[in-house]
Amino acid sequence: MIKDLETALGYQFHNITLLQNALTHSSYANERWRDPLASNERLEFLGDSILGMVTAEYLYRTFPNRPEGELTKIRADMVCENSLARVANRLSLGRHLLLGHGEEQGGGRERASILADAVESILAATYLDGGFGAAADMIQRLILTDVPAERPRNVDYKTRFQELVQQQKNQQIHYRLTGETGPDHAKVFTVEVLLNGAVVGEGEGSSKKRAEQEAACAAIGKIFPDYHF
Repeated sequence: MIKDLETALGYQFHNITLLQNALTHSSYANERWRDPLASNERLEFLGDSILGMVTAEYLYRTFPNRPEGELTKIRADMVCENSLARVANRLSLGRHLLLGHGEEQGGGRERASILADAVESILAATYLDGGFGAAADMIQRLILTDVPAERPRNVDYKTRFQELVQQQKNQQIHYRLTGETGPDHAKVFTVEVLLNGAVVGEGEGSSKKRAEQEAACAAIGKIFPDYHF
């Protein structure tokens, strides 16, 4: 089964334990070994830095006439949680994850944050196994593809999701507030988006509207993994 993932990644590991570590969520490590250091969190930390640096160099060379501020916005869009989750969905990464019982029951294989973290962990594992060139090549193939010259800003994900869904008749979209945490001056809202009664995306934000946008973005990544904004 892990060979299928290597095929999707386009890379064969010399040390397969690195890939297995990259797929190990903290919930599994805590349940199985009671050792949080056995999870993929340290790899995620390393992978985030590698991804940021490779993406920054790519944008610097690709857009020589763009100012720093615009490059920063493009990079943030390309490596955000939902963008990486879309990459994970294209790889069918969720089915390869090692999750604890609670995360398994709670839909962890489809949670954008877990999928995005796993992508970064795999990038770090590739770097440790095959060097910087191998990791950079993987980032180029999986993440830095089809970057439009005029990448959109402030995409209305709710409208885009509605347009995509309504290509078929009798589709019903509903947004549901599921959580509200933090003090009044720093609230964090959690929203689910349901398609025909089934949860297809979840998002968080500093307002209900922002959380709905994030949920719609997550839903697009799940249902339309090959769609490019």
